[in-house]
Amino acid sequence: MGKYQEPGHLVQQPERITRRQILAGALASVGGLTATACRRSSLTAGQEAPFDPTKVQGLPPGDAAGRRSPFVRLTREAGWTFWSYTPLGNIDGIITPSDLHYEVHHAGAPVVDPNRWTLTIHGMVERPIVLNLNDLRKYPSLSRIVFLECSGNSPFAWRSASSPEDTAQNLVGLTSCSLWTGVAVSTLLREVGVRPGAKWALAEGSDAAVMTRSIPIDKLMSDAMVAYGQNGEPLRIAQGFPARLLLPGWEGNTNVKWLRRLELADAPFMHKEETGSYTDPMPDGKVRQFTFVIEARSIITSPSGGQTLQGSGFCEIRGLAWSGRGRIKRVEVSTDGGGAWLPATLDEPVLPMAHTRFRFPWKWDGREVVIESRAIDETGYVQPTRAQLVKVRGTRSIYHFNGIQPWRVSRDGKVTNPNA
Repeated sequence: MGKYQEPGHLVQQPERITRRQILAGALASVGGLTATACRRSSLTAGQEAPFDPTKVQGLPPGDAAGRRSPFVRLTREAGWTFWSYTPLGNIDGIITPSDLHYEVHHAGAPVVDPNRWTLTIHGMVERPIVLNLNDLRKYPSLSRIVFLECSGNSPFAWRSASSPEDTAQNLVGLTSCSLWTGVAVSTLLREVGVRPGAKWALAEGSDAAVMTRSIPIDKLMSDAMVAYGQNGEPLRIAQGFPARLLLPGWEGNTNVKWLRRLELADAPFMHKEETGSYTDPMPDGKVRQFTFVIEARSIITSPSGGQTLQGSGFCEIRGLAWSGRGRIKRVEVSTDGGGAWLPATLDEPVLPMAHTRFRFPWKWDGREVVIESRAIDETGYVQPTRAQLVKVRGTRSIYHFNGIQPWRVSRDGKVTNPNA
């Protein structure tokens, strides 16, 4: 009987497969396990389990049975001291489990007492209000699947400061997608009455950094949310419990966590997070500011860096695509280093400003190749190469990189980052 493979390793494909099996993208291997040539398993070897589970009393209902199997290793990878990456190469679907959602904190994640928490909305309004959590939850609610991405995702890619051992997780893992529940900010602003001339709002958090960002009121009235739920439960601490601002499609830093205040004004507040940080020095000496919208991006998650193909044969290339401009319209895949591009299949649902799954059937012939993907969104924007980005924006920024990420598949099946 075959053994479970370590995460990031790929199960070998028998040489002969039928057309039906190719279309299904799966093959029943010895022992009834499902595998493809590049199917990575989340199960680890060496864990103890009954030889025959039908002969042993199972776990009782409750926390023990509700946890992940001891054979599954899914963890966030810490980077520096204030962020952790989602394991994009080891999760399926478009919803990121709450405990695997990426984190970025500027002064640690504060523990906020929900019984003492309040949200103040004031400034250029007719009727300032102070809401507690119970007040907030009384307003009409809505739920929406939305991705978040830190604008510092791939911060060193501008300078090509990469390693051959990079993975999808540590290169692009500062993005996640969840089902968020909360109250439309437009509902709250209608409650307080926005005064004529008010164009911006200051969103302020309760963390030790007192995170503050200036947000155009047009965005707040459009699709913004004060979220108190994530994937069917209250927000996790790292995601802003008890409430956060959610701005679909906009850079992560503007989605202020542990939200405590919205102050309306007639101009941006020019705090340090929008002057000294989250700006892009351009080659002509100017600085690009208020780059809110996340541009179209994609990443092949399987096969990807750190994984290994166990022999030639059929492989379903899989990945994620997203855009802050709206829906993903198309994803194209190249298996010859960008020479030719072919359309991938998009899995439903394809939602605006949400992760979209794509897949592409491929038969690896055992030779060294470079595979890559590019996303095209509904506005017609095409994900650029790194060279195209650098030509326009230079190499002095650490933000807003969305270049194509290639993967090299060597003859031995090892997948590495060719940009190193």
